[in-house]
Amino acid sequence: MLYLLIALKKTSGIFNIFEYITFRAAGAAVTSLILSLLFGPKFIDFLRRKKLGQVQRKDGPQTHLPKQGTPTMGGVLIFFVVSLSAILWMRPDDRFTPLMLCASTILAALGFWDDYVKFSAKNPAGISSRSKFIIQSASALLIVFYLALYPPNPEYATILSVPFSKEIFINFDRFYFILATIMIVASSNAVNLTDGQDGLAIGSVILFAITYGILAYVAGNLKFSSYLRIIHVEGAGEIAVYLSAVAGGSLGFLWFNAYPAEVFMGDTGSLFLGGIIALTSLCVKQELLLPIAGGIFVVETLSVILQMGSYKLRKGKRIFRMAPLHHHFELKGVPEPKITVRFWIIGIVLMLIALSSLKMR
Repeated sequence: MLYLLIALKKTSGIFNIFEYITFRAAGAAVTSLILSLLFGPKFIDFLRRKKLGQVQRKDGPQTHLPKQGTPTMGGVLIFFVVSLSAILWMRPDDRFTPLMLCASTILAALGFWDDYVKFSAKNPAGISSRSKFIIQSASALLIVFYLALYPPNPEYATILSVPFSKEIFINFDRFYFILATIMIVASSNAVNLTDGQDGLAIGSVILFAITYGILAYVAGNLKFSSYLRIIHVEGAGEIAVYLSAVAGGSLGFLWFNAYPAEVFMGDTGSLFLGGIIALTSLCVKQELLLPIAGGIFVVETLSVILQMGSYKLRKGKRIFRMAPLHHHFELKGVPEPKITVRFWIIGIVLMLIALSSLKMR
């Protein structure tokens, strides 16, 4: 919306700044951060008054029992500030603006429904896993259908770029869209699984948003993308603006979600943020960097899969004391804040590795 002020540049040259992606990205980050800090306390008080508190699972770590009743559904706050900031700072005529806003709305709505069922039924499981998976898949298919009609780069519509290589590509043909659907569903669930300790998931989301924000900016710039030999995606710079809003809003939420957490994001936040993580990797055409930049989410998900597989195939034997992986370390006696910070450190290293792929080709 503020981009429209560029029409006034003939009146004053100062309005030229709204044309620059870097300025609007910074504006989006600051706006969502300020909105989070401004509305956060009031929103948390509202959740307390409505008694929308966390329902702890009985089979979880005993150290988490004191968290019972902590306000949740903080994802509503994240979604609100990110969407408002994106509307203010993204170009309304860019194709990625409605895509990002609509996709985040669909996934946030699903998460909100799941959280609502948890509260109304007093059941930490929420809606059934089958129903949740079906709706997630349908939502992902809808998003992928749009990408099939309007691919980020038509020349590379079904092609994956191999990181750390000089123009090596893999053509998945029609199977690409199946892969894209799986990525969106898996990613939204991965963030949900990681959201088990104060600040862990949202801190990892911030690191991912910074990483792919840079990748989006480079991919959207014809000179940079040609020089670095990555797939050019026209208009991808607006994705950088959106991810800046995500980073700023998440940073503001972390202010309240840091140990000891005053509020949790709930499925409303984790499902929409996870879905956006996969969607941005698809739009920027850096799909294979997702397991690196989002390595924390991948490892957490794999730990659950391995634990379940071991339990079923090895007659009740477990690999970890508890899954996801952060609970394993927690049961070994490592303090929760230390686990979170160490995971962040690993996330920073993975972020640097992912960004190094821009030059290591």
